[in-house]
Amino acid sequence: MSVGMDLWRLAYSLLLFLASSSSYIAVDFVRANVVFPVEHKFKGLERNLSAFKAHDVRRHGRTLFDVDLKLGGNGQPTETGLYFAKIGIGSPSKQYYVQVDTGSDILWVNCIGCSRCPKKSSLGIELTLYDPKSSSTSSLVTCDQDFCNSTYDGPLAGCRPGLACQYNVVYGDGSSTSGYFVEDNVQLDQVTGNLQTAPANGSIIFGCGSKQSGELGSSSEALDGILGFGQANSSMISQLASAGKLKKMFAHCLDNIHGGGIFAIGQVVHPKVNTTPLVPNQAHYNVVLKDIEVGGDVLSLPSDTFENGLRKGTIIDSGTTLAYLPEVVYETLIPKIMAQQHGLTLHTVEDQFSCFQYIGNVDDGFPTVKFHFDRSLSLTVYPHEYLFQIRDDLWCIGWQNSGIQSKDGSQMTLLGDLVLSNKLVLYDLVELAIGWTEYNCSSGIKVKDDSGVVYSVGAHNLSSASTKIIRRTVTSSLLLITMLQSFLY
Repeated sequence: MSVGMDLWRLAYSLLLFLASSSSYIAVDFVRANVVFPVEHKFKGLERNLSAFKAHDVRRHGRTLFDVDLKLGGNGQPTETGLYFAKIGIGSPSKQYYVQVDTGSDILWVNCIGCSRCPKKSSLGIELTLYDPKSSSTSSLVTCDQDFCNSTYDGPLAGCRPGLACQYNVVYGDGSSTSGYFVEDNVQLDQVTGNLQTAPANGSIIFGCGSKQSGELGSSSEALDGILGFGQANSSMISQLASAGKLKKMFAHCLDNIHGGGIFAIGQVVHPKVNTTPLVPNQAHYNVVLKDIEVGGDVLSLPSDTFENGLRKGTIIDSGTTLAYLPEVVYETLIPKIMAQQHGLTLHTVEDQFSCFQYIGNVDDGFPTVKFHFDRSLSLTVYPHEYLFQIRDDLWCIGWQNSGIQSKDGSQMTLLGDLVLSNKLVLYDLVELAIGWTEYNCSSGIKVKDDSGVVYSVGAHNLSSASTKIIRRTVTSSLLLITMLQSFLY
């Protein structure tokens, strides 16, 4: 999904479904980092290749593994405005490019026979339609399976054996994707050594998109689908973790300088990252924001500014390009960051960006903005990060007024790639915490596997073409998700 759909993917509770018991990892993993004590285990037994192979298969099937997810794209609003990964699906495996999105909860890809699916992409990648019939490991998820019953919180009226479990995702700008759920192998890159990986297959349930509308049918920044990394049981990481195949931990370092970056599933041990607790019982990665500091001065705001009814806390979302603030925060923040530049005049570009003419180093002319969270965790945003340049002397402000941008006037705080880029962001869903640290996203990190061995995971930058134009953002950041209670015949 393009930055043209830069929206608050606040996935509604209708997608909080349990991963089915059929989710599993195929036992064909290569574990170069595990040392088997075979000389003891097989002592006194006939040593033959079959025995060793059987032992390896059993051992690998029990071992948690780490994943290196190769990234492409760039978070700059003047470039692609999103980050995407390459994964394999099916048997034989075919490659698909999907947007990486921590603000949504399912994986879906465009399928063969899709209505209004894009046929080409301005990102310079080749799009592929998924064909369930061409995969020997694909199976239809029917409406009478536990998976579908969990999705709709019970059996559905009109359901008959063999009918598909359908879905419909409607985004805030009216764009939508609909289709049906299937189960198939997804191929990921398992970390097997320093900067080394080997293919690993896992079976998960995901959406097979049969109809797209709005921006999802456009060739602008088009991808094959979206890979949701939300907390719900429906997400890929939740399904694989429930199957006991990997730890429910991941980290990303989004490089908006060179593009691409790092995305790893597993326990990150270097660099060290301080964390803050996740707000419980929220659909997304929400944290408690205490205050905001601009140029060393804390903004004077009402005490309940960051409390919003049932939607508690500040949302951290890699699927959103910009950063959205409640109106009272926005109206206080903008004058503060412009205070040193009395002669500058703000004017509106594309009906929503506040822009100005400026020549010089913005880091010298504008203040640093710092967010303070629970447990003394802070997040620093520099002028060159919250300001983006659309030509030599024209700069625009990345902070957005959430009250104006959302159709329902929601006063929410959402931090997207504008502030998350160039930082290692760690999601620990075991301890229910999230953290970050400033980092060079073109370097590498270290992860520890289940056997205690530490390996290096490097940065990637998948080939991508981009053009220097502002990608249009939508007026609503709210992601609405509905499930059609009807079935394919």
